[in-house]
Amino acid sequence: MTDLLSQGLSWLEDQRHQHLTRTVTYQHGVDQAELSATIGRTVFEQDDHAGGLTRMQSRDFLIRAADLVLASEITLPRSGDRIIESDAIATYTYEVMAPGTEPPWRYSDVNRLTLRIHTKHVATEAL
Repeated sequence: MTDLLSQGLSWLEDQRHQHLTRTVTYQHGVDQAELSATIGRTVFEQDDHAGGLTRMQSRDFLIRAADLVLASEITLPRSGDRIIESDAIATYTYEVMAPGTEPPWRYSDVNRLTLRIHTKHVATEAL
């Protein structure tokens, strides 16, 4: 029997990848790869243990898990890796990380086709 929901999710992932992405460069040490990524965000909330709540926002990059190939091997994101994004006026560098004990990435779908990578902006270079 065919899993219609799984097929539908795969179709939606294909549509996201085809129509909602831009090219970014993923770097791990000296290895790098150009990837198609959808830009997103995640708001993290952390208890400051003094009765307050701290909110932090990360810039997220959604990429196909199968596309993250470094040194000829499919890999997973690691804290400290970098993602470079450019537009007409600047190049922006983001470091893979998440606040506190949060993981720096997670799967964005039940089929584990898409990675949601959390980052923090660390540098801007004007063009």
